[in-house]
Amino acid sequence: MPAYKWVGTDRDGNKKKGATSAADEAALTANLKQMGITPTTIKKSMGAIEIRIPGTQPSLKPKSLVIFTRQFATMIDAGLPLVQGLDILAAQNDDPLMQKVLYEVKADVESGSTFASALEKHKHVFDDLYVSLVSAGELGGILDTILDRLAAYIEKAAALKKRVKGALTYPITILSITIVVVGVMMWYVIPAFAKMFASLGGSELPGPTQLVMTISDAFIEQKVPILIALAAVIVTWKTLMKMPKTRYYLDAFFLKLPLVGSLIQKTAVARFTRTLGTMISSGIPILQALDVVRKTAGNMIIEEAIEKVKDKISEGKSMAEPLMATKVFPAMVVQMIAVGESTGALDAMLSKIADFYDEEVDTGVDQLTSMIEPLMMVVLGGIIGFIMIAMYLPIFTMAGGA
Repeated sequence: MPAYKWVGTDRDGNKKKGATSAADEAALTANLKQMGITPTTIKKSMGAIEIRIPGTQPSLKPKSLVIFTRQFATMIDAGLPLVQGLDILAAQNDDPLMQKVLYEVKADVESGSTFASALEKHKHVFDDLYVSLVSAGELGGILDTILDRLAAYIEKAAALKKRVKGALTYPITILSITIVVVGVMMWYVIPAFAKMFASLGGSELPGPTQLVMTISDAFIEQKVPILIALAAVIVTWKTLMKMPKTRYYLDAFFLKLPLVGSLIQKTAVARFTRTLGTMISSGIPILQALDVVRKTAGNMIIEEAIEKVKDKISEGKSMAEPLMATKVFPAMVVQMIAVGESTGALDAMLSKIADFYDEEVDTGVDQLTSMIEPLMMVVLGGIIGFIMIAMYLPIFTMAGGA
């Protein structure tokens, strides 16, 4: 579908402009008039040049998905037909990826597909959870309610993900700075000291100085083999991470780490209860909901535990007993789920658990950050301090012997 750039005025005489895909200029003009915009200029656009690494999909910001979901829920609640709502939201969307996807979804719906089936073709934008909930909303005639719940869920899930990423930002930044600083010292600063010591002559250099200079020489003389080895390590690591067995053992290892393991567990519990609660409250059968939740767990140990729970429920057991048997979920979570099952308010109880563990993740992130900050500063200061002391030791020795 060709893209057009247009300029026009709305009903109040305000100037509007945008870029929109349409079958032709006539279709674009009709779409704009439906939105209350009278076009004054329409020009065919060459479109954006898309550069994509093979095997990857362009990413969509959660905010764009939330805005679309909320706006579409409002339109459905107001009685607007699906196709018209999709057309309006696609025309006014500023995100090129979302706009392209919405036009394709609209075309599929016009061809007779259900809304959920049309969304399912774009899994890089609409995941299994989104499609399953939309399908339930279509069947139950409560699509607007489902979309509102989805928007709230996406917002909370994105906030949780942002908090966890925030905990990793500081140590990664400090580690990167350390590597750059040490690299500059090894390649440029240490050789300058070495030339100075060679010109001064004198006695044998102290052990720490000799060690640092040897490492620096290795960095300079063997930089090609070092870079090749580094590239080999990265490739090997990526290859291993694609293997389920490697991921399984790593996930098990991370869960056992002090502080970090607890934070991963709390994050997984928050995601599990939030997702499951949203699906159950939307009328999704428990087994189907658990299957979707399992895929979004983010940890293979927890995925395996959810799969075992699903198998036991299919045999007629309640959820609480097999959850306790997995030894992955905290006892408090299992007990609250048991109460929710016995009172018939499982969805409400799951939402309460998710809210509680969201706060626990916040606290855990703060604790981890407060511990990591001084530790990283000690590591950075220790490495650079050792190098500088090693380089000045010969100068101190010469001064003392003078």
